[in-house]
Amino acid sequence: QVQLAESGGGLVQAGGSLRLSCTASRNPFAINVMGWYRQAPGKQRELVAFITRGGSTNYGDSVKGRFTISRDNAKDSVYLQMNSLKPEDTAVYYCNANQVTGTNHWGRGTQVTVSS
Repeated sequence: QVQLAESGGGLVQAGGSLRLSCTASRNPFAINVMGWYRQAPGKQRELVAFITRGGSTNYGDSVKGRFTISRDNAKDSVYLQMNSLKPEDTAVYYCNANQVTGTNHWGRGTQVTVSS
């Protein structure tokens, strides 16, 4: 069972930056897509960004131009650089990894809080 460990969340003022990291362990065999989702209180979990093993990326509309996803395949890690943060970015951010078999894995989440 793949395990995902997230880090980098915290409290930041509006306009600030944070960088999230996520590393897969325990047989991270053939992970194709890695990404980040977020869930704010009372809202559904939504896509933030994902990146394929080959480096293709896709972003949610609300973060385009502000967030950048990157990946280190050798380290089975994915990163999310978040700039120009807004209070509405406040949420629990979850790392996601999808293996070529179709098996989907989730991290436990890291809290990001943006104060106004």
